[in-house]
Order: sequence, then C-alpha cells, then structure tokens
Amino acid sequence: MQATPSAQLCAQARELGVPLDASMAEKLLHLLEELRQWNRAYNLTSIESHAAMVSAHLLDSLSASAELAGSRIADLGTGAGFPGLPLAIANPQRHFTLIDATAKKVRFVSHAARALGLSNVEAVHARAEALGELEPFDTVVARAVAPLPKLASLARPLSRGGTRLVAMKGQRPTAELTKLPADWELLVVREVAVPGLDAQRCLVSLVARPAPGRRPSSPATP
Repeated sequence: MQATPSAQLCAQARELGVPLDASMAEKLLHLLEELRQWNRAYNLTSIESHAAMVSAHLLDSLSASAELAGSRIADLGTGAGFPGLPLAIANPQRHFTLIDATAKKVRFVSHAARALGLSNVEAVHARAEALGELEPFDTVVARAVAPLPKLASLARPLSRGGTRLVAMKGQRPTAELTKLPADWELLVVREVAVPGLDAQRCLVSLVARPAPGRRPSSPATP
C-alpha cells in the first residue's frame, strides 16, 4: 500500500532527525497549497511541481531545526516564509518572527500563519538595516540572504552575546568563513542531505560574542 503524502513527509523528515506528527505534516502540506494558490497571482516562487516544493521548501527548511536554540527565533529575509513557517510548524513551543522587505511576501506569510492557525508566528515588513530596536533573539536563521560576513552584520542588531546565527548554505563557504566579523565565533559547519534534493546543503552556525564591557548572557539552550 502506498504511503499517504502526510506519512511520506513524516518519513522524510525523520531522515533529517525532525519528528513530525500527522497534524504537523498536514499543516506543512496545507502551506504548500496556500503557496501554490498565491503563486498564480504574486509569483512568490519559481518552483512549481509539488515534489520539488516538498524538497526545496519544506524539507530544506526543516533541516535547520536541530540548530535552533532558545525560544525566540528570527527568520531574516524569510521571503515567502521559508524556512520560518515550516520551522514554526515543527517547533510550536518556540516563537518565530519572520522578517522581509518585500510587502507581497510578508502579506503571504501573515495569511499563511492565519490559515494554518500558527499563533507562534509574527510577520514583520522591514529591511534588516531598518528594523530599529527589537528585543534580541535567541537564534537568527537565514536562507540564501547574503554572504556570511554581510549576513553576520545584518543579524548583529537582532543579537546579544550568546545569540546563535544559523546560515543555510549550499556548498561549504570556505572563503566566507575566513572573513567573519570579530564579534562572531564559528560553532560548526554541518553538511545535510535533504531528501529529494539533488544539491549540496550545509548549515553554518555562529554565536555572537558579548559586546565589550558586558557579561556574556547564559547561552540559549536547544
């Protein structure tokens, strides 16, 4: 008997070490349906086939789940909500702030959060450079936003000593790792194999050093 789409998604997520229950899997698949409907009018993604969306949007997003720390997570440059929306579905105990400068994408994120009943998601329409004063986050995650040195600079206003920055990358960014700002420390570079995705993927995790003259905050726990 062929597995249902929900059961298949749960099995693929387990390959990434991410436990999903049936309700989470159904919400993730519902998210793709909402994306497909909005994409007809707003061109939110160039990926059109369902299988490719599952791999490139859902599973690729979920691959960062194990790197999250603490309870307050920012998705910087979320686009149409990836990786933030799938991560919020898989981590209902955490609060996610999804930030993007493109209004139509933020409108979709807000719509999807309402449609899926995600009370742990907040959508923010702003450029990273113009966010103003926000309470620092425990983790900042970003996918395909900028080279590591620039991304670290963009994430710093959202961070305090001990904040984790998780950058989702393709190949290991060896050259970028040699140019990290002094106020960030490399934790780990972890290669990931995303089911159904024929492309290299790695996760780069950094931790923010305390500002001069300040005591380090207690590190956020996973």
